[in-house]
Amino acid sequence: MNLVAHLSRPSSNGTNQAVNKVVILLLLTIVASTVVACGGDDAREASKATKNATGASPSEFSDSGPITLHLGYFANVTHAVPLVGLNNGIFSQELGANVTVDGKTFNAGPDVITAIFAGELDASYIGQSPAVNGFVQSDGNDVRILSGAASGGAALVVKPEITEPSQLSGKRIASPQLGNTQDIALRNWLKQNGVAAEENGGDVSVIPTANADALTAFKNGDLDGAWAPEPWVTRLVQEGGGHILVDEKTLWPNGQFATTVLIVRTEFLSDHPDVVQKLVTANVKTVQWIKDHSEESKALVNQQIEAITSKALPKAVIDAAFPNVEFTYDPIQSSVETAAKQAHDLGLLQENPDLADLFALDILNAVLAKQGLAPVSR
Repeated sequence: MNLVAHLSRPSSNGTNQAVNKVVILLLLTIVASTVVACGGDDAREASKATKNATGASPSEFSDSGPITLHLGYFANVTHAVPLVGLNNGIFSQELGANVTVDGKTFNAGPDVITAIFAGELDASYIGQSPAVNGFVQSDGNDVRILSGAASGGAALVVKPEITEPSQLSGKRIASPQLGNTQDIALRNWLKQNGVAAEENGGDVSVIPTANADALTAFKNGDLDGAWAPEPWVTRLVQEGGGHILVDEKTLWPNGQFATTVLIVRTEFLSDHPDVVQKLVTANVKTVQWIKDHSEESKALVNQQIEAITSKALPKAVIDAAFPNVEFTYDPIQSSVETAAKQAHDLGLLQENPDLADLFALDILNAVLAKQGLAPVSR
């Protein structure tokens, strides 16, 4: 599913009322826990981290009972929060024994939205543009952003001989998938620099390509560049011999933009507020843990990437990629709204939507308040 088609979906009666009730209840929720540090490096870091996760937080919600949470994420450094939290025990301890996490991995966000609409996912880590697309396609009914997870960590990598935008004329550039976050960023930047994509009146071929395939094609000379998230940026440089022409954070105020956010299917939020509150708490605590345990987090991320792809990243790749990403529970709402306008201006979104109802930030802010942390705002 992509941003080209604006699909209509039936409205869900009572959804907003249900969500409002959830928010009110969440403001009364008591969440308290501390993060337990662990030491060591490489494989021992991962092992120790797995055994030393945070303690579980009590909740005033009645348990939903045994339930499976279908959670989506990618095998990318920009998705370090679920990769770390599922690996070191934070998610399992916060969600509790009654919640079984069924993790599902994806290459790009539009496929996540397809799974959300099909009821195959309850929540997912995803880029900002597909989150907006899911909200718009469902007439504002099916998707809510609960929290941020990562900012930065995306760039345009090109062949060494390409040093300015004009040299991209007639070239072949990859993005992970039509309508995903990097795809919108690439098409918007090309248009602003006078070398638009073919679909926008220019002569640059933007080719939606899975990240792993883009690296292979770049190395073989079949692509001239790719706008990608980490660790693919670093791999395109280190393994493909490319260089960064545009670091996306240079295009945003204060260098911050939502690369990864946490979304939930609205029906699941209404039916299982206890699980959602615990998921948000796990997300916040994992963000904090990563900030305090950089080396251990790198080991855990690489461990999960190996489990998913059967191949770990070289140490040089993970060491270079990790600092390029800022892990944050702030969804940076202003950047999501800007990206939506960009998609509209590119003709990939048929309307410039009002996104106020997309954000369920009261849930996040209730969790932050109980932990003595400052609230996030627009």
